Amino acid sequence: MKFPSPVSVQWIADLIEADVLGNSSTEATGINEIHRVEKGDLCFVDHPKYYDKCLHSAATFIIINTAEVAIPDGKTLLVVKDPFEAYLKIVRHFRPFVAAQQPISDSSQIGEGTVIMPNAFIGNHVTIGRDCIIHPNVSVLDYTEIGNNVVIQAGTVISSDAFYYNTKKNRDVWYKKMQSCDQVIIEDFVEIGANCTIDRGVTSDTRIGAGTKMDNMVHIGHDVIIGKNCLFAAQVAIAGGTTLKDGVTLWGQVGVSKTLTIGENATVLAQSGVGVNIEPGKIYWGSPADEALIKKKELIWVKRIPELWKKVMETK
Repeated sequence: MKFPSPVSVQWIADLIEADVLGNSSTEATGINEIHRVEKGDLCFVDHPKYYDKCLHSAATFIIINTAEVAIPDGKTLLVVKDPFEAYLKIVRHFRPFVAAQQPISDSSQIGEGTVIMPNAFIGNHVTIGRDCIIHPNVSVLDYTEIGNNVVIQAGTVISSDAFYYNTKKNRDVWYKKMQSCDQVIIEDFVEIGANCTIDRGVTSDTRIGAGTKMDNMVHIGHDVIIGKNCLFAAQVAIAGGTTLKDGVTLWGQVGVSKTLTIGENATVLAQSGVGVNIEPGKIYWGSPADEALIKKKELIWVKRIPELWKKVMETK
């Protein structure tokens, strides 16, 4: 999430009651989690296992629970007892929860020629472009941006909270929600089927590229970046932080794990499970997914196992 304007690090330190190590006269431009962090951002870390990764990330400012680390050049640390709670305090300050007062918020902007069907909900600070159709029982939640000529079928939910939790098993409640404070951006000529769910970014955008088409019951996780002209069949699910380049096709019931990259014009056949990065322009199949021709050859050999076993036993 980018702040409305750059914010003094000392002001943030006062807000979260942090000790500043390093340059306290600089300004932060936003807050981000580790997978999408950029220069000028705040990031938090609360476990020694991830100290090094966070300290050497693109983040300029790091909320951390120890001063006993080497500070890389150009970094400023904000030391607090509980970095996760400090992160939540910052998010709630800049993006507080505001309850809806009516089905279509007065703060929303809806373009000429766009049709909003009965029982659709349009939240706060939503922007919808021209000539769109939002079908009945669609929920477009706060801060969503929708382009022109977009169709969203009945029952779909846009900008629901991320399935993303801070985990500590030494407390009564193991899983505490990472507050989602960014948005979903849907570009022009996207079509989204019935009963789909698209989660907002935790701290950066979830983006659906222009011309992409989705069948019914597709789930897109937080901070996913989808390129232009992608095609997803029913029951596809993509976990958070994954990037799909232009022209990717995912057939029915494909599951994609988190923080991966699928290359341009790659195709994944039905019921495959993608657990690693995929190269552009190739066809994949299976779980774990591999190039389809390789998987088919493996399946042929698996089918021959009884025959081969019989021959082995007959030679004894």
